[in-house]
Amino acid sequence: MPSPFPGMDPYLEAPNLWPEVHSRLIIAIADSLAPTLLPHYYVAIEQRTYLSTPEENLLIGIPDIVALKGGDTSASEAEVSPVTTATLDRPGQPRRVTLPETESIQERYLEIREAETHTVVTVLELLSSKNKRSGPGRDAYLSKRQQVLGSATHLVEVDLLRGGKPMPMMGNVPESYYRILVSCSGMRPAAELYSFNLQDPIPAFPVPLKDENGPVVDVKLLLDGIYDRAGYGIRVNYGAKLVPTLGKRDRQWLEATVRGQE
Repeated sequence: MPSPFPGMDPYLEAPNLWPEVHSRLIIAIADSLAPTLLPHYYVAIEQRTYLSTPEENLLIGIPDIVALKGGDTSASEAEVSPVTTATLDRPGQPRRVTLPETESIQERYLEIREAETHTVVTVLELLSSKNKRSGPGRDAYLSKRQQVLGSATHLVEVDLLRGGKPMPMMGNVPESYYRILVSCSGMRPAAELYSFNLQDPIPAFPVPLKDENGPVVDVKLLLDGIYDRAGYGIRVNYGAKLVPTLGKRDRQWLEATVRGQE
């Protein structure tokens, strides 16, 4: 049973599913690239690690109102203060509280390296929810991103998440739910941006290599394979409310698309 959507399946963005989809897709991309790169290049699966707190983890499930189509996606996330005024029953006396514990978060990304020298030629990133929300995850990613953009290494950045804050870009950037950025080192500061929405197919994109364009990645084809192998057709509740939510027109289109598969 295939996904009912022509491009990205928005139900796979759910906080309880996306970490699994992310892991499966990054491996699928690596496996699809590897045979076409040998013997001159190879794909290495790398891991970025940082600390997070439970409160930051809970934020992933909160709908982001600034990410709706037609909204201002460059706006900062709303800050909600937890401070309220209350009457203390025992002023001056200590009360037992619980402090947030930190946990170690690992995020996988790909490096394409030259076989002879092991030099990193291209970094391919698949964004996570934490990369798109304020906190250690975004800080760690933006720091790594800036290092790559300041080097001779190419960057490919795949954003299949509607929620959160898009990665910073300058110029006339079109508003869209999803983005794929291909930044060749020789073109900087210019880069190629593939923008698309729910109704659109996911664009295939070339992976830049040392002196040429490399193989083309068909993300939709890989996602369809993951969808079948993981059994998402029987796991996803297509009647559930989406997180983040959709505008009226996109919601109507989504409901019609789901009904057409019944």
